[in-house]
Amino acid sequence: MTSTLKSLRALSDLTRLRIVALLEKDEVSVNELQEITRLGQSRISTHLGLLSDCDLVRSRREGKRTFYRLNPQADTVASEFIQLAIRGAKELAEHGSDQINLKRILARRHEQAQVFFNQVAGRFDRVYGPGRSWPAFGQLLLRILPPLVVADLGAGEGLLSELLARRCKKVIAVDNSEKIVAFGAAKAKKNGLKNLEFRLGDLQNPPVEAGSVDLVILSQALHHAEDPAAALVSAGRLLKPHGQILILELLKHNFTEARKLYGDRWLGFAESDLHRWLEAAGFKSIEISVVAREEQAPHFQTLLAGGEKA
Repeated sequence: MTSTLKSLRALSDLTRLRIVALLEKDEVSVNELQEITRLGQSRISTHLGLLSDCDLVRSRREGKRTFYRLNPQADTVASEFIQLAIRGAKELAEHGSDQINLKRILARRHEQAQVFFNQVAGRFDRVYGPGRSWPAFGQLLLRILPPLVVADLGAGEGLLSELLARRCKKVIAVDNSEKIVAFGAAKAKKNGLKNLEFRLGDLQNPPVEAGSVDLVILSQALHHAEDPAAALVSAGRLLKPHGQILILELLKHNFTEARKLYGDRWLGFAESDLHRWLEAAGFKSIEISVVAREEQAPHFQTLLAGGEKA
């Protein structure tokens, strides 16, 4: 088979068009491509192998990782094929999400703190150490918190709010259940947390004064919102200039029983959707990454998203 026919065959697959477009600006590893596309590693490796056979992409090893890039020495015909593939990829429904995820991952690559945390987390349970536990680490990290004013939206009974109130200047816990708000307020009073206030309200219109808080937290709350994008716009209005938002959410999944079991409106979210909504709500310096994976089915994954009010 001639090189022209091999290239045409290689670029006849829509997934390979996506991959070519993702390699346009920078080299990307197999694991990063897997995270961007949510495809299996073996499938991605197969696609990359076909593109490599046509000399459309090149690879290099760095430790245990292999990075791929478009062939910078491609001849005229191959270069034309690559440009056509990129143009074709832009017409795919996945293109916008792919580019958002690529931007996020390339930015994260330079964040050594994230790399270090993942390494620490991976080692944590391997070797027993007396007194070493996540609860202990959590208490230590709480001591580092400055005296912030925090809005915990979709707070439920206020477990996180209670923890934060022990160090923060003020915590406003918002939930849309009268019974839960009453329970949380009673518990806060019992524990002597005078700086923890429970308020009844929803995520789209939280009863918090605009521009009055330093930090907004939505911990496993956004998937209950009727309109998640609107909820993030509302959250942004509560923040002071340069205030921060932190979101813990489930990565998009297919466990439909969550709607019945937990009352979830949304089956998690794609990183690209969260990134797009945060940008539209006026946030900058957006970071999103998977921070936890459950070992048992349905293998929920937890996203941590953050941003600064522009």
